[in-house]
Amino acid sequence: MAKARRRKNSIVTAPPASTSSASVAAQSCRKTIRKYHVLLKKRRQLESQTAHGQVLGLEEIDEQLAALGGLEKYQELSSLGQREERGGGSEKIFIAWMRELDVHRTQEGKEKLRLLEVGALKPDNYKSCLSWIDCMPIDLHSRHPQIVEQDFLNLDINEHKQRWNAISLSLVLNFVPLPNDRATIGRMLRLAHEMLTAEGLLFLALPLPCVANSRYITFDHLKSLMESIGFAEVKERWKRNGKMGYWLYRKTHQPLEYESPRSFTTKVILRTGQRNNFAILLEPATCHT
Repeated sequence: MAKARRRKNSIVTAPPASTSSASVAAQSCRKTIRKYHVLLKKRRQLESQTAHGQVLGLEEIDEQLAALGGLEKYQELSSLGQREERGGGSEKIFIAWMRELDVHRTQEGKEKLRLLEVGALKPDNYKSCLSWIDCMPIDLHSRHPQIVEQDFLNLDINEHKQRWNAISLSLVLNFVPLPNDRATIGRMLRLAHEMLTAEGLLFLALPLPCVANSRYITFDHLKSLMESIGFAEVKERWKRNGKMGYWLYRKTHQPLEYESPRSFTTKVILRTGQRNNFAILLEPATCHT
């Protein structure tokens, strides 16, 4: 009787279908989000013009945005990046850093740490820390009743001055499409400084190329700029050729003074070559001479 032939196993094992499909979905999500960013940038540029072609151009862009699903679809895709199967959101890093600083222990027996989360896509990013964090999530276009629809720049400074123990600006500063609006980024940082309590914490999350590959920003320049506002760098996390960068700052009592504040009020080319135009500018009144 002939022996049954054993079926040989393949040396190369194919990845699970779920992993492959998740990877494809993630790539498609990122590609669509990039399309949104390009269209929104073009729209802002057209809005600053007064030519007759402005109206036609805006209509065309609005049609393209609608074809992608509109702003609601963009926010839905953005929120996917915070899901557990994609590593969760940047709040995990912020929480870990606060725990390393024993912030959760210092809050024991006291009122909860008051956290303002700007640009929140989910209402429960800090649900694991409810025992010591009282979070207020806000966003320009809220997608959940528990997220306050609010422009950070329009918050009443008299009401919020030194109100917050911590502020999160995750993927917020980079969403300013026009170069003329770069001073808005600096104003957001200045407002955050005013709204924080003494020694309050500011968490920043940015696409790494904003700092690593900008002609107007370097890591050292960012550190000096933040010090000029009144923030001392506590922690940073990024890796070469990575996608994201994270920084944690502590509010200091007085901003540092610099001999050449012009480097923060005007765009100064710090690096040449094929680089992006991300920049952070401070209005002259915010600099100390």
